[in-house]
Amino acid sequence: MSYTGPDFEPPQPRRSPLRRPLTVAIAALVPGALLGWGVYAAVAGPDDGGGGGADRASGARTSAAPSSDGPASPSADPKAPTGTSPSPTPRKPSPSASRSAPAGANGPLKGKVVVIDPGHNPGNFRHASEINRKVNVGTHWKECDTTGTATDAGWPEAKFTLDVAHRLRTLLEEQGATVELTQDDDRPYGPCVDERARIGNEAKADAAISIHADGSGDGNRGFHVILPGSVHDGEADTRAIVAPSAELGQRIAGGFVRVTGSAPSNYVGGGTGLVTRTDLGGLNLSTVPKVFIECGNMRDGKDAALLTSGDWRQKAAQGMSEGIVSFLRG
Repeated sequence: MSYTGPDFEPPQPRRSPLRRPLTVAIAALVPGALLGWGVYAAVAGPDDGGGGGADRASGARTSAAPSSDGPASPSADPKAPTGTSPSPTPRKPSPSASRSAPAGANGPLKGKVVVIDPGHNPGNFRHASEINRKVNVGTHWKECDTTGTATDAGWPEAKFTLDVAHRLRTLLEEQGATVELTQDDDRPYGPCVDERARIGNEAKADAAISIHADGSGDGNRGFHVILPGSVHDGEADTRAIVAPSAELGQRIAGGFVRVTGSAPSNYVGGGTGLVTRTDLGGLNLSTVPKVFIECGNMRDGKDAALLTSGDWRQKAAQGMSEGIVSFLRG
């Protein structure tokens, strides 16, 4: 998601990266989540690019799935959908939020519900007036949604997020979870950020994750997981989910580092890979444990090369899955 979208303000200058109190979250992350990055850096070296060091670092398993890479040539409109990005398990779209039954009926996540929120919608660019209308996110009003960002070659964030969501769904179903998507390219636009939160709430999700890719400047690299801060204002009350969401985020960050080998963001989060926010409608209005993940920066050439690789996207989904499974199993 670009920092110009409804759920983001411009990032802090690189000289002063965003540093918000994370209470015990960072303390727990340093010996755990970032251990994988330390091992990766020692094995792969600083010039490896982050795309191939994960297996060497941790021997993590990545489930087989079809590779689906982004386009090699730019499009006329960088926000317009280009290229194809099929799901590993194609499904007939439903007219509402897409829920799937567990594939691994007796898996360790039997009885657990996970909501996956693929950021943006591939059709948003056709509905400017609809996605620009304001919705209440508790603390203030924001646009319903945005088109998201895109690589310099024109591959849109909305295609990336949906592809990773499909891969993550498959992995979680194999563990026995019931998985619901907030959208599956089965509606003209949206849903709006408030509805995205409401879908997770109504599903009584045990965990929810919103998948994005950033649109920051070239040279800004790496992933970060966004945690909800404590908000109690209007319809927003995150006080009950702050602690479990922090744990969920820490575990996802750890899994993401171990499996992908990608470094935490070098431009927000102070190198921790974790950022706390109180201005995001998808988090402010959630009543279930929920985090956002920015998997990388689509506007940086090196990160874009990873994000447009089907093999890397499978690793990204695997890392998220391992974090979610760890959180739900306790």
